[in-house]
Amino acid sequence: MSLVINHNLMAMNAARNLTGHYGELATSTRRLSSGLRVGNAADDAAGLAIRELMRADVASLHQGVRNANDAISMIQTADGALQVIDEKLIRMKELAVQAATGTYTSDQRLIIDSEYQAMASEITRIANATDFNGIHMLNGSLAGLDPNTQESIEHNGNGLVPTGPVKIHFGTGNDSAEDYYYIAVNNSTASALGLHNSHISTQRAAQLALENLQNAIVSKDKIRANLGAMQNRLENTITNLTIQAENMQAAESRISDVDVATEMTEFVRQQILSQSAIAMLAQANSLPRMAMQLIGG
Repeated sequence: MSLVINHNLMAMNAARNLTGHYGELATSTRRLSSGLRVGNAADDAAGLAIRELMRADVASLHQGVRNANDAISMIQTADGALQVIDEKLIRMKELAVQAATGTYTSDQRLIIDSEYQAMASEITRIANATDFNGIHMLNGSLAGLDPNTQESIEHNGNGLVPTGPVKIHFGTGNDSAEDYYYIAVNNSTASALGLHNSHISTQRAAQLALENLQNAIVSKDKIRANLGAMQNRLENTITNLTIQAENMQAAESRISDVDVATEMTEFVRQQILSQSAIAMLAQANSLPRMAMQLIGG
């Protein structure tokens, strides 16, 4: 290489190398300070796209867990009310057995029947009053049956107020086989349980009421069993969603997060190269003086 004055090519080369090393040093500093290997699209365009999709899925899975937990709370609220209804039915059957015996007068049976009717009214009141976040669960609105024809109806969420069974959505998509299912809760009023016009004011009526009460208890138990099975299913769903979110978060971390040990090694490397480039630039800038010495000599 010739010794020239107009163009200091060695200094230009050193400056170019310094710019490159300093840029890499800045990138390593950003990654180490943020903890992210992919901070912008320029770092890894494909990785950024995959990461954002994974982040959306992870957030959706976490919300799905919250949705499932809310559904469990709703089921527990309904089951708690049915437990109280259970106590009322047991007391009504006890009263019916009492009224069915022949050792009571008609006036005494009327007194017994007054408590019996109060229990029936309380069952209907509980069924109509039990709600979770404004959603009534035991009055037949979630039964999935037409109140007039008793024909099966499907969930309909087109309106502001959904109708039919309640939809529990927990997945990241909208696939009926993977992302949601429905919970139907039958009507639990006294009338729906088969206790309409039921009384124990006579011995014969009390005997007939026993059969109706037995059927009512069985119907109530079926509702509780269905709710219990659905609660177990939701708990299993939560476990699966939690594991899925954890694994997806790990995959997203491998794409997005910086390996501190590797990046620190690169940082030190670029730091040394930058210092070396600065030293060489200083030396290269002094080379034209050699030409001046020749001219002056």
